Amino acid sequence: MKKWKRIIALAGAVLLVIMYGCTLILALTDQSETMGLFKASVACTIIIPVLLYAYTLVYRLTRHDKDDDDTT
Repeated sequence: MKKWKRIIALAGAVLLVIMYGCTLILALTDQSETMGLFKASVACTIIIPVLLYAYTLVYRLTRHDKDDDDTT
């Protein structure tokens, strides 16, 4: 289970770096076509981490196996 958690965490970190890079590139380009992509990128960089945090919070509260707790 710990291996899967690390893989998912690494994938999430890579996704965030890609989204931040995309946001930076779209912010530097001054074209009217990229404004919609820039807005979507900014929204995703805010919404996805919040949803991931909410998912992990709900998972911790609803799981029945308390012996595999990594908070200690």
